[in-house]
Amino acid sequence: MILAALLKKVRKIEIRTTRLVNDLFGGEYESVFKGQGIEFADVREYVPGDDIRTIDWNVTARMDTPYIRQYMEDREITAWFLIDVSPSMDFGSAQTEKRTVLIDLVATLARLLTRHGNRVGAVLYNGQAPAPGESGQNQRVERVTPAKGGRNHVLRLIDDLLKQPRLPKAAFTD
Repeated sequence: MILAALLKKVRKIEIRTTRLVNDLFGGEYESVFKGQGIEFADVREYVPGDDIRTIDWNVTARMDTPYIRQYMEDREITAWFLIDVSPSMDFGSAQTEKRTVLIDLVATLARLLTRHGNRVGAVLYNGQAPAPGESGQNQRVERVTPAKGGRNHVLRLIDDLLKQPRLPKAAFTD
């Protein structure tokens, strides 16, 4: 029964996010022009007709002939969500908690990113301080969902967020 309610909630989030993504990016189209990318690949000798803005002046000065930089085109993106699942996310109005808004936002962005073959992953952290004497590096990390693509992975990510247990409130000290 709990599983059916969870699946119903996941489906509702997916329908809502798909509608938002399609409404926001309805006019999306592929550009005729290819970008250069940002990852450096190689240099090659200048050929007449190349864009002179891509000349690598350091290599040109060393070799006494013009050389241009070549970059690898960015085909896919890997996006990581850093998600706060601390007790502070359980605050909100009678209709909506911060946690619910967070799940909706992550679902929308993940669906948007994975539509074109990109990958998404998540790191859930709880905001808890490490115990005395322990390293603080990994103590806050609650769960890591590896980066993958596709609709099923987005559903798994949403399911992980919905199943995330609520942590007890932190005690105040004087």
